[in-house]
Amino acid sequence: MTALDEADLVRRTARGDRAAFDELYRRTSPWLAVRLRRRCGDDDLVADVMQETYLSVWRAASAFAGASVGGSAVGWVWTIAARRLVDALRRRARDAQLPPAVLTAYAAPAAEDEALEPMLGDALGTALRRLSPELRQVLQAMVLDGLTVRETAVLLGVPEGTVKTRARRARILLREALS
Repeated sequence: MTALDEADLVRRTARGDRAAFDELYRRTSPWLAVRLRRRCGDDDLVADVMQETYLSVWRAASAFAGASVGGSAVGWVWTIAARRLVDALRRRARDAQLPPAVLTAYAAPAAEDEALEPMLGDALGTALRRLSPELRQVLQAMVLDGLTVRETAVLLGVPEGTVKTRARRARILLREALS
């Protein structure tokens, strides 16, 4: 089973192959949990989102297998998880009638930053590192995670207008730094 890539595992899962699903979970759940914990400090909520994510993967594997010839299975799983996290945060905020406290401060570089480091040119990498954490968080959510403005606002616990302003400011600063 280890010779199969994640997309093959999703295709097999779509055919009801429990062993393929188990292998997909074994390969993707550790990094998925880390990414979710970087966005939400509540371990119970992260565990719920993980469970909902993999239930969705099991149920929707045929949608990926049928529509995604060259798509990334790992990206597909992350998209499901990110949307489940946003949904969970919305439910929590609605239930508590309090703004969600989503992000926890951390000193270690984000896994995405470490993974992208070798691919970024010196100028772009430097420009991105010079952005404030608030601007980088918006870019990360919207560009790397593929979230909408509304989903980013819920994830970060800020108004949609703030997300739009930060995204615009980040683009301006990057353009200035690269020109």
